[in-house]
Amino acid sequence: MTEFWPRWTATAAMAALLLASPAARAAEPQIELWDGQRAMTVIADLLRFTPRAMGEPGHQQTIDYIKAAMAKSAADAVLTQSFTAKGDDGKAIPLTNIIARFQVQNPRRVIVATHYDSIIKAYRDAKSPDAPMPGANNSASAVALLLETARVLSLSPKLDIGIDMIFFDGEEGPKSLGAGDPTWHALGSPHFAANLKDYYPSRKPEKAVDFDMVCDKDLKLQPEPSSVASALPEVKKFWSLGSRIAPLAFSPELTSYPISDDHTALQQAGIPSFLVIDFDYEPYFNTTQDTIEQCSAQSLETVGRTLLRYLYTP
Repeated sequence: MTEFWPRWTATAAMAALLLASPAARAAEPQIELWDGQRAMTVIADLLRFTPRAMGEPGHQQTIDYIKAAMAKSAADAVLTQSFTAKGDDGKAIPLTNIIARFQVQNPRRVIVATHYDSIIKAYRDAKSPDAPMPGANNSASAVALLLETARVLSLSPKLDIGIDMIFFDGEEGPKSLGAGDPTWHALGSPHFAANLKDYYPSRKPEKAVDFDMVCDKDLKLQPEPSSVASALPEVKKFWSLGSRIAPLAFSPELTSYPISDDHTALQQAGIPSFLVIDFDYEPYFNTTQDTIEQCSAQSLETVGRTLLRYLYTP
């Protein structure tokens, strides 16, 4: 992900909107089944593949791991969207998006997304800027979030909507440096958005939620401005539900700048989309210290259980 810097401020009215009570739930998932320790185990597994950047052996190992985990879930289909993008040097970069579809016959679709690639090196590390960047929070945490959510959905009542869990490739850009690349742009989500009709021939998904960096021990989630502009009712619902589970983790105050991530391409494709991220991850962000020791099972449970409530709330 990367960030831009025009100043935004939240008003009291916005705070009230975000924390207002959502509609009653249509079904009751057993949110206590969502297990933060299981998610932590997934993070530990993924860290064994570091670096998970495009072109590295760990990248394919991560693809295989996600596909194997989703095959054990109630997903009707686990698909791959393979393609190539052109790097800044003109060379072709092979990429693979992974799409796991639940209740594939349901025409009403919701996207739940993250990215699985990691940056190639810890460029912000003062001592070892060329060392591998583990990426426990950025990006393993949200992969763990989706995989644990898929497990719990498989044990829960059927939803009234179909879910497409999408694990995007290439979010860290053609140099696999994320915010460390001044010409950064995501690769996997724009390709998916440009080919929506391959998966949604008659109607677009109703909405999308994108997750990134969700295991910080000091979790503070703030809405970001492009999400509010694109999907205010969905942001309101998610933050209201989350504030009931962990009031201190969900702030109604907007971030002071828009954040560009995989939700951006979905917004541009006309899908109301929002981002859930704790972008304040100093001093560990994109350093060798982005390790599992910085992660919290409780933070993962907070976000995962909120996601379950969100999916089951009309």
